[in-house]
Amino acid sequence: DVQLQASGGGLVQSGGSLRLSCAASGFSVSEDPMTWVRQSPGKEVEWVSTIARSGSGGSTSYRNSVLGRFSMSRDNSKNTIYLQMTNLQPEDTAKYCCLRGRSWTSDACQGQGTQVTVSS
Repeated sequence: DVQLQASGGGLVQSGGSLRLSCAASGFSVSEDPMTWVRQSPGKEVEWVSTIARSGSGGSTSYRNSVLGRFSMSRDNSKNTIYLQMTNLQPEDTAKYCCLRGRSWTSDACQGQGTQVTVSS
């Protein structure tokens, strides 16, 4: 079975940092694009970042509001992807979810995910 388990969230003050992890099983994270999305209560799922599959160079892309603050990476040996988040702001508060591929549905964050709360 394909499974993804996100972890690493928590409560931080504005300007703080967190590193999220997403451990995968049932497939290899090196062979697919991987994506982080987030969702706040009452809001739609929002794209955060994507990393291309290793065979395509593993390039990363980010939504404008996190560009320069967030960094996505992959450790193929651990079959895990990461999201390093720095200079966190209250508007980054959300449940962060990792996905296989580049597309998602409106319920993408209803299962696994990790809560990030940034206090001002």
